[in-house]
Amino acid sequence: MKAVVNEDLCIGCGVCESLCPQVFKLGDDGKAHVVADDCSAGCCEDAKDSCPVGAISLEE
Repeated sequence: MKAVVNEDLCIGCGVCESLCPQVFKLGDDGKAHVVADDCSAGCCEDAKDSCPVGAISLEE
């Protein structure tokens, strides 16, 4: 499974990075970015569910 961040929706709150730092990082632009293609750590689902604006999706 791969995480995808919709940067148009992202508000840069940092919840995804705090829940799943091996996959998400806030960039210099203040938006979340995916830094790993593999969501096998199991935290991507939590990050997706916790995003206040629904900017994270998971794809097969």
